[in-house]
Amino acid sequence: MAMNHATQDYLLPCGRDVEQVWERLDEVDAGRADAHELDCPHCRATRESLRVLRGLTTELAEDDAEPSPDLTSRIMAAVRAEVRRRDLVPLSSPEPGEIQVSDQAVAAVLRFAADSVDGVRARHCRVHRSGEDTDALAVDVELSLAIAHDFDGGSLDVVRERVTAAAGARVGIRLARLDLVVEDLYDA
Repeated sequence: MAMNHATQDYLLPCGRDVEQVWERLDEVDAGRADAHELDCPHCRATRESLRVLRGLTTELAEDDAEPSPDLTSRIMAAVRAEVRRRDLVPLSSPEPGEIQVSDQAVAAVLRFAADSVDGVRARHCRVHRSGEDTDALAVDVELSLAIAHDFDGGSLDVVRERVTAAAGARVGIRLARLDLVVEDLYDA
């Protein structure tokens, strides 16, 4: 099995190509290694990594697990998410000048944070500059969710905490308002 083009012409410090080490892996394992292959620490380390890679690849190829039944709906939800770049949200910077990020990028981070809560699937996320004139880095967010039918309603507080934390830590903005809208139920 040939490796991809990205690994071709990748020389080890000893001068051997990773592709050569890959192609000779079975020969070396069968006891037909040349003197260099026996003594070179770079080739030995590369062979060990390639054996692990081959084992994991074989394991994945033999795995007959079915994708989750909701995979298509989750993919389509992401596709239907706002795909047009609209508004830009200003970010703070120690450097002169202004840095802006698209509201789509902010929405993606916030949806990911909501998705990290068991029983929650983020749907649409709308990000708007806050009406508060005092803080240019504050935004209003409306986040639509689908929740599992056995979802504990108190866990919405966890969603709120994670989304708020992600806004500050991952993006560098403050949520002036966060509206969570439960718009659908699903079977877990």
